[in-house]
Amino acid sequence: MHISRINIKRWNTFKQKKMSYYSLIMFLVFFGMTLFAELIANDQPLFISTDNAVYFPIFKEYSELELGGEFEFPADYTDPYLINIIKENNGFIIWPLVQFHYSSINKNTPTEVPSYPTKENWLGTDDKGRDVFAVILYGFRLSVLFGFSVTIISALIGVSLGALQGYYGGWFDLIFQRFMEIWSSMPQLFMLIILVSIITPTFFWLMLITLLFGWMGFVGVVRAEFLRNRNLTYVLAAKAMGMKDSRIIFKHILPNAMAATMAMMPFVLAGSITILTSLDFLGFGLPVGSASLGELLSQAKANLHAPWIAFASFGSLGLMSILLVFIGEGVRDAFDPRNKIL
Repeated sequence: MHISRINIKRWNTFKQKKMSYYSLIMFLVFFGMTLFAELIANDQPLFISTDNAVYFPIFKEYSELELGGEFEFPADYTDPYLINIIKENNGFIIWPLVQFHYSSINKNTPTEVPSYPTKENWLGTDDKGRDVFAVILYGFRLSVLFGFSVTIISALIGVSLGALQGYYGGWFDLIFQRFMEIWSSMPQLFMLIILVSIITPTFFWLMLITLLFGWMGFVGVVRAEFLRNRNLTYVLAAKAMGMKDSRIIFKHILPNAMAATMAMMPFVLAGSITILTSLDFLGFGLPVGSASLGELLSQAKANLHAPWIAFASFGSLGLMSILLVFIGEGVRDAFDPRNKIL
């Protein structure tokens, strides 16, 4: 794949900002780990081997009877009876690093929940007995995927509307700008709370509701770029040659507007994650029992005697936000048109 000279220059400019470059590496490492969360933190073994067969409980549910037990119930791999049966068949079990799923409840904590960090629960448990590390691992992935979804769809909507406004102008631009002024003046968080209180919130419903306001940030920068470019010589020449408006918009003007769009995306991503966390914190977000950083923050507020919950939840969310901000600053500088191409 051919990489243009300007993109090579942008990448080199981004790498020169050490904080941004290392933040990108750290973010990709953390997000890459969360993509394999089921292999890192799970209450199902990765692999079981016996004289008779091999099993992969992490991918398939087995009954106790299939593993040599007596009942058709789903196997409980923490049951000493089942463990002894596997050992009697010269078998062994390979567990993930953390033997808890985000929904698992540890019933053998050394104290009442929330329980302090131990070798079993690295970051302790919350007030429901769930492993805090597992909740953060799965919650980080859910938050980032939510942010990516909102950011990408918002960019598609905002860039399209901004392009149409800037290119055609006139009454369309005037009317739509007045609509945006009214829409943007509404209290977004309160509107989101009202909407999610009417319906049963799910990942996709929350994403659609967040999109109601998320697209507006992209419209202004794209509209300004199109207003600036639509009367330049190369656009007028293309119109005189009979080129279609759609080709002029997407082939000639839009690439010039993508620099500002790309620079905004990390900040919109961080904002989308913050909105999801805020809704979860207030109890209007994902269903109860989901892997939610916002719910963990709420538990930290309600359990001040368990500081490990606060340190873990605030630390993970703060680190995520800091990394995204540094990445955004690097992308902004890399796409700055004042940086001359060598």
